[in-house]
Amino acid sequence: MNVRETALPGVVVIQPKVFTDARGWFVETFRRDRYATAGIEAELVQHNRSRSVHGVLRGLHYQRRQPQGKLLEVCSGEIFDVVVDLRRGSPTFTQWFGIRMTATEHTQLWIPPGFAHGFLVLSEVAEISYGCTAYYDPDDACAIRWDDPELAIAWPLVAPPLLSPADREAPFLRDALLPEGTP
Repeated sequence: MNVRETALPGVVVIQPKVFTDARGWFVETFRRDRYATAGIEAELVQHNRSRSVHGVLRGLHYQRRQPQGKLLEVCSGEIFDVVVDLRRGSPTFTQWFGIRMTATEHTQLWIPPGFAHGFLVLSEVAEISYGCTAYYDPDDACAIRWDDPELAIAWPLVAPPLLSPADREAPFLRDALLPEGTP
């Protein structure tokens, strides 16, 4: 397994070892001891999978009181995945990182707790799988507008994205973040 640091401390790109032969391939998608050795101390308590069509943009999502770490991979198709650092006091607070990910590469992205997350589907269809370190809590679910000019995310758009009503109405970063010290 090859682990590559990104410009955002804690966010890493993982290239697991893929074993191929005439029958196909095999990849170990998570092994706690190996990931811990690589600095990823994750107890995954919930596993999710989503399927989206071309042009769907999901995000930027996060939980305020129970932040989720996520180990993400693409099961089919291609996406542009984005994370935004929402950790107060971090030297990269409000900075973003984006990466193209495909199912054929088997690349994974580790997103520690404290980041907003979103992705844009680039292929006809994409399926995403991700394990989370905290349970999803609909009462704690928050979002930031995908097109916030303060963030200036360089989404590789060819047309306006398909958004959920909640993502379309999400607040800008300056309105989403409560003053420091408040829940």
